[in-house]
Amino acid sequence: MITVRLPQELEQKLILFAQHKHKSKSEVIKEALEKLLAQEQAQQDSYSLGEAYFGRHQSGDGTLSTTYKAKLKSKLHAKYDSH
Repeated sequence: MITVRLPQELEQKLILFAQHKHKSKSEVIKEALEKLLAQEQAQQDSYSLGEAYFGRHQSGDGTLSTTYKAKLKSKLHAKYDSH
């Protein structure tokens, strides 16, 4: 069990909201916390979201990022010089 101290204004808002929704204050607080925690979990950083896919489709050639210009140039020459 947890006890939470709320400012009087916030407590009044909670009481009115709970009455309007026909729920107890505890139910309203539980739902709000569940929603907040789910929202926080959904907002992962971009690295965490893509981490499972990094390096997943490797070519086996570890030099691709440094030699791509030469490889592209070679392929373009082969394509257009043969015509």
